[in-house]
Amino acid sequence: MKNTYNLILVFLLLTVVVSCNNAIDIQQPGTLGSENAFKTVENLRSGLLGAYNFLDTASEIGFSAAFTDESFRGRESGGQNNNELNFNINSSNGYAQNIWRTNYAALGLANRIIEASVNINRNEDPSEYDNVLGQAHCIRAFALFQILTYFSTDYTDVNALAGVLVTETPDDVFGNQQRATNGEFYAQIESDLNRSASLITTNEGNTFMGQDFITALRARMALYREQYNVADGLAASLLANYPIANQAQYTAMFNDTDNTEVIFKLERSVGDSFDGQGLFGLGWAGSLFAFIDPSDGGGPFMEMSRSVFNILNGTNDVRLSRNLNVAESTVDIDYTTNDNFLNDDVLLVFKYPGSDNQPLMNDLKVFRSSEMLLIRAEAAAQANDFAGAAAFIKQLRDARFGAAQTAPVFTTQEEAFGGILDERRLEFLFEGHRWVDLKRLGARGNRAIDRDAKECSILSGCTLPSSDFRFTLPIPITEISGNTGIQQNPNY
Repeated sequence: MKNTYNLILVFLLLTVVVSCNNAIDIQQPGTLGSENAFKTVENLRSGLLGAYNFLDTASEIGFSAAFTDESFRGRESGGQNNNELNFNINSSNGYAQNIWRTNYAALGLANRIIEASVNINRNEDPSEYDNVLGQAHCIRAFALFQILTYFSTDYTDVNALAGVLVTETPDDVFGNQQRATNGEFYAQIESDLNRSASLITTNEGNTFMGQDFITALRARMALYREQYNVADGLAASLLANYPIANQAQYTAMFNDTDNTEVIFKLERSVGDSFDGQGLFGLGWAGSLFAFIDPSDGGGPFMEMSRSVFNILNGTNDVRLSRNLNVAESTVDIDYTTNDNFLNDDVLLVFKYPGSDNQPLMNDLKVFRSSEMLLIRAEAAAQANDFAGAAAFIKQLRDARFGAAQTAPVFTTQEEAFGGILDERRLEFLFEGHRWVDLKRLGARGNRAIDRDAKECSILSGCTLPSSDFRFTLPIPITEISGNTGIQQNPNY
């Protein structure tokens, strides 16, 4: 799908406008309506590519890396992420605004496709019609789940508020929509996924949403809801077809040259909407950490945290060399007593080195088989099968170390959930999972943000309990200003 997105940018200008003041005001006066923009099945396909083009997880990656314990201020820092590093989150936060806007933009175009499809002759191309419509329902389900994930206070509480549930294109601009509950969001997501599963018969690869994407999203959603039996069965079914990558495959995966364990990813290409250095994540994933490239001279303004490095250092874990530019980093063994450690201890992030001859630009991995393996470990821990949980972790470690490892030993659920959180911290480093994982599992595993003491010495805080209100993002001020009916999250 490389470069395909570029062909539909002009089309998008005619079919969707997203308000800067109110992200859910999808319809604007003068906008070409879906009944006119979509006339054929081919038009629906163009609209679908446009909806994919709005989807992005770089803001999630950037926020999680800066707010938790994954990254720290780099040598070339100009103050980037100071608010996040110091736990200063408010309704003007750029990451929160981008997560809200991008998902509602994708959701809005998916709604247009779904609405327009009823007026298009399916007999033009029945298989393509069903496939496109099914994927539009997938995009809507995924966007809704992302909104719930970042703006709901409690994934297990069906009565907690999520976002604004938008499933159709309004006839006019509206500004008094109230937030729906998690239960209403979950019901709509399930409805969309059921519809998708009944429509999609074509496998277009891991950059398009198909049956395996549906299963993976259901597995993650069931995990967050603590529906462990459901999550375990779905994860097991995917592991049968997506093996865990070995060390070479793991390294190549983040060069975009191996897809052994990639279930679904968002493809990034030169000239697409996210091409370039971005603000608060709206750009290449690698540009969240460096200005030019992941080298010593590439302008590192965010680096690997010392707490993560100290765990990986001295091991044969491939996650060290994949996440750190080992050859060009400078490791100061005396950093704890060095007042100039920001300049002398330089740990260069290497998760997104670049592809297609473009440094810092890589596809964004959304679902991988290693996540499914750790879902199974969590389900085993919930069932008090501590040996089973340890065996799943050992399987992953064996692959990442390239040799058999000693299985961890758990005797309580707290130990098991804590061990799983520790493993997820390394496995999904710089992939946007850490903040969510601490939010949903930190209390059960007795884990919290774990920053290095030297880094903490120049920050306003070292850790936060997972119960802190900042483990729910604020509804953006732009939405509050434009929507008189929406309710802000607690303490913002």
